[in-house]
Amino acid sequence: MFRPKSIVVLACLFTLAMVLAACGGADSALPPPPATVSVAVANGKPINPTEPIVVAATDGTLKDVAVTNASGKAVAGTLDGDATHWSTTEDLGYDATYTVRATAVNADNAPVAKTFNVITIAPEFTAYANVIPAPEVVDGVGIGVGQPMVFQFTKPVKNRDEVQKRLKVTTAPAQPGAWYWIDDQNVHYRGPEYWKPGTKIHIEADIYGVDLGDGVYGAEDTAMDYTVHDSWIAKADGATELLTVFHNGKQVKQMPMSLGEPANPSHSGPHVISEKAAVTVMDSCTYGVCQGDPGYYRETVYNDLRISNDGEFVHSAPWSVGQQGAANVSHGCVNLSPEDSKWMFDNFGLGDVVEVTNSGGPPLPVWDTYGDWELTWEQWQAGAA
Repeated sequence: MFRPKSIVVLACLFTLAMVLAACGGADSALPPPPATVSVAVANGKPINPTEPIVVAATDGTLKDVAVTNASGKAVAGTLDGDATHWSTTEDLGYDATYTVRATAVNADNAPVAKTFNVITIAPEFTAYANVIPAPEVVDGVGIGVGQPMVFQFTKPVKNRDEVQKRLKVTTAPAQPGAWYWIDDQNVHYRGPEYWKPGTKIHIEADIYGVDLGDGVYGAEDTAMDYTVHDSWIAKADGATELLTVFHNGKQVKQMPMSLGEPANPSHSGPHVISEKAAVTVMDSCTYGVCQGDPGYYRETVYNDLRISNDGEFVHSAPWSVGQQGAANVSHGCVNLSPEDSKWMFDNFGLGDVVEVTNSGGPPLPVWDTYGDWELTWEQWQAGAA
């Protein structure tokens, strides 16, 4: 029988459509793949405690995640927008094991639960970065314009460059500044000039988890805020035997004084007050001149402002009032009358400056508490890591 060509074509198309429909129906019946959960840092080498634990889900989304330490305390974390990644948001501890429990579901809401362990490094030693002056010393009174910012590490720092990257100073108003490593445990920060009165200073040492070198890691982060009070600068001139005081740049007082005798000259240059004490027993034996030696002394001294670590103070010296304003007779200190020393003690504090000139002595060493200002700005900048 003759069939029109068009009828044959239609029959073929209909058959092909039925085959395709059958194939498509078979594909739509396949179940979605199961979800998987992974933690890249799990069951491997110890990680730095600042590295986050990241839990990831593929072919599904995360429903429950818990990270706990050995005591069962939970570690804070956050889930991303599409619920495929969860990350810890707080630092971990050193030498610790953390258990990660996570559940994910696929498109059919079929759950998959997994448990992982993550361990952190165990440093041989840890070190703190202590701030100086200590917060309780300057709380409510502020610091003087000459006060350097200081971090003192409890262990030597070998990796200075890496550590210095984690040290931050913010000033308001903004002022330039640079770090200088006095030694391997003390790093100071100052600018080309004294701080402006009223400056707000924020310092940070973000060293937790940082390798300081030789098996030492940072124990914790440290931060401190300081406020610079009015400018108090005293100029001690050994040529005139006068101490001239300037408050915010204006001369407010001048008083007779006595610097170190020729055999014990006072260090020259800017000194910064690092300590105040109403009463101090000054004993020359602390630097090797003991009882029976020429030049030995042991005196109870009042109104003491320490200006160096080797025994230089501004203080009351009633025994030398007759020489004050006329001759240098001290063992290196700035001797004042009881009345004038009381005035200095009442007005000067930590970070205020005493600039010594014409003393006949060598410059104050940069390492002698706060000999920071003995260096030019160029020399100071060269002391960075």
